[in-house]
Amino acid sequence: MPTNFQSEFEPKPVDQGLQRIINRLTIKMRQDTLIRQTTQELRESLQVNRVVLYYFYNHWHGQVTFESLSDGQFSIFGSTGPDKCFTSEYADLYLAGRFRAIPDIEVEEISDCHRDFLRSLNVRANLVVPILIPQRLWGLLVAHHCQAPHNWSTSDIEMMKAGAEKIATAPCILGS
Repeated sequence: MPTNFQSEFEPKPVDQGLQRIINRLTIKMRQDTLIRQTTQELRESLQVNRVVLYYFYNHWHGQVTFESLSDGQFSIFGSTGPDKCFTSEYADLYLAGRFRAIPDIEVEEISDCHRDFLRSLNVRANLVVPILIPQRLWGLLVAHHCQAPHNWSTSDIEMMKAGAEKIATAPCILGS
């Protein structure tokens, strides 16, 4: 009788399919926590209106999947980029490690398509750094100041690059 009692309370083996689901959920929770913390820290340090993660889910198509905001009015969650503006030429530049710091979209020499897109998001100043994982552009880490121009310092740019590197090298991102 004691052996039956013990076997009822011993842990039972978990179904392999269920274990895979649990593992994927655990990784996703770690990703979410890492990105949420990183975007929040960057927004506060840079003192900007928003920092977002633009995630590529398909060949140069993506959307804003995370955002840290100084005020809810600045939300662009779920926004997708303009297909006409973001071409493989731009993607290749980001794959090569390019970053882009625009202190004032109204005076910067950028395409009309790009300027119109940024205006539609109420952006006045823009800082973009790539999130590069081996062989792939995983996403873009983007800081926006919406209320006025913003002169991006070298330390601002380095901070954003460090944030992108932190995300890109995390095991929960590399395994995705």
